[in-house]
Amino acid sequence: MSEHRATIEWRLDGREFAYPSYNRSYAWSFEGGIEVPAGAAPGNIPPSAAGPAGVDPEQAFVAAISSCHMLWFLHLACNRKLKVLRYRDEAVGLLEKGKDGKEAVTRVTLRPAVSFEGAPPSPEQFAQIHEKAHERCFIANSVKTEILLEPRIA
Repeated sequence: MSEHRATIEWRLDGREFAYPSYNRSYAWSFEGGIEVPAGAAPGNIPPSAAGPAGVDPEQAFVAAISSCHMLWFLHLACNRKLKVLRYRDEAVGLLEKGKDGKEAVTRVTLRPAVSFEGAPPSPEQFAQIHEKAHERCFIANSVKTEILLEPRIA
């Protein structure tokens, strides 16, 4: 078992605290002094409240799923003595009303393109590694979002 922490901090930046104008920018802080600018998705706030660019929670959710899958894929490929040179995923999350009528990220599609040194695995082996990575992914196992895999060897 392990524990994971994040500090989320927002401050009023001198603007009036009113819906059309209050600042939606904030910061995520993590162990080791890492700080990530964050904010609401621009499409979800009035233009009068726009602030500096930052990662919005929906993007972070998609990135967390993609990152977890990638880390498991790399682990499994390494165990199989496959040398991965590059892994690039252009993941997409769909925010819509779910079956219960609540808005949610209902589907995330992972589209990893993976390059190998030497002979790549067979298409069947490649798919099997991705399926196993999906089964092992802590984040995928923690959410109700449908996760689709569309991997390709680059």
